[in-house]
Amino acid sequence: MLRSYKFPFQLSFKLPLLIGLSLLSAIATILIGVSQADALQAMLKPNNPKLGETVSVWIATNQVGAMPTVSVNQKQFPVFAIAQNRWRAFIPTTPLDKAGSRNVVVTGEGFQQVLPMQVGDRQFPTQSIWLNDSGSGSEPTDYEWDKVSAFKKLVTPQKLWNGAFLRPNEGEITTGYGVRRYYNGEFANDYYHRGVDYAGGTGSPVVAPASGYIRLVGTVDQGFVLHGNTIGLDHGQGVASIFLHLSKIYVKEGDYVKAGQVIGAVGATGAVTGPHLHWGLYVNGEAIDPVAWRYEGVE
Repeated sequence: MLRSYKFPFQLSFKLPLLIGLSLLSAIATILIGVSQADALQAMLKPNNPKLGETVSVWIATNQVGAMPTVSVNQKQFPVFAIAQNRWRAFIPTTPLDKAGSRNVVVTGEGFQQVLPMQVGDRQFPTQSIWLNDSGSGSEPTDYEWDKVSAFKKLVTPQKLWNGAFLRPNEGEITTGYGVRRYYNGEFANDYYHRGVDYAGGTGSPVVAPASGYIRLVGTVDQGFVLHGNTIGLDHGQGVASIFLHLSKIYVKEGDYVKAGQVIGAVGATGAVTGPHLHWGLYVNGEAIDPVAWRYEGVE
């Protein structure tokens, strides 16, 4: 009989204790959740990009000096400070990517936020190119390939551009970004037009669309047989412009140029069918659609 009376007594003592512990655990969980939310906040712009667009990842933290990381499918992208406890990264997309959903993973000091990103499909124009039996067109020299590849990989820490990019030439646009091609009737899976072509006349001015440092000057005499006379302009933080087929070059490597400054002249050097300017805009090594950079500005 004594046991029958002790059991309710023990239960009445343990029940409030268990309830109290549960409440403390719940409160701790809420507090940790608030702490995590306050420690790291991130957003994407645009939220639903289309192929070829650049996505900005904006990050705010409450941890002084703790640089977050940004990755997609385990590929990490450079992150740069834009203010105290504020950061930004760029994620480029191209016509060769697959449309669909993916996760942008932002990681801070012990915290992580996963942002869903839906990349919309986009139809790009196509061209048919017919080649004769003598070959498949001009190929770059090893020197040319190495110099251009190294330039496209540049990621310097300082942001040098400000606001929307300028039009680099006043000529009519003849070939836009992203055009796909058929060669002798066969679709080229790995090809897309990595820039915009302007049909300016020979000698017409080419201006810097944004400020930056000249990091590449290549000429036909040096072996630039595909690109022709070339200028590479570094805008900083993984953003770079390349200008091809020039007739004249007015700058040298190491020069700092301002937006609107004349840096060269339109020509027909390299592998071309006529005089024009090819302007390519690269973000973290990928050729992206410059439309948003030209008309809206990407910061």
